[in-house]
Amino acid sequence: MTKEQVVDFYRAYIACLNAQDWQRLGDFVSEEASHNGQKFGLAGYRAMLANDFAQIPDLQFTIALLVCDPPHIAARLQFNCRPKGTFFGLPINGKRVRFAENVFYELRDGKIWEVWSVIDKAAIAAQLEGTILL
Repeated sequence: MTKEQVVDFYRAYIACLNAQDWQRLGDFVSEEASHNGQKFGLAGYRAMLANDFAQIPDLQFTIALLVCDPPHIAARLQFNCRPKGTFFGLPINGKRVRFAENVFYELRDGKIWEVWSVIDKAAIAAQLEGTILL
């Protein structure tokens, strides 16, 4: 895939997530996919995302930064949402929080095989403590 094709692929993948179009997820994610070193496969990856949306009904992925060097993608995703209950061990309980995820992907055969991600839990905690205002 060219750099332009990878950018288009990634934007379509994010649109698929935001639409919760789980039937199309296999167009983007390999049956052999892993996340942070754990083999999930497509079914496990789909279950992880469906759970994320169950915990965060207003979840939307927003691309803040996108860098492509095929077969790799690096992105900074922004979130502005209201998770239900406890989220990453923090008592959110429907409060609005803003945070980012830094994520790296490796593509093989035109699909996502490897995902490495880190979510800025410290930003969420600081908002709950009132040290960072929204």
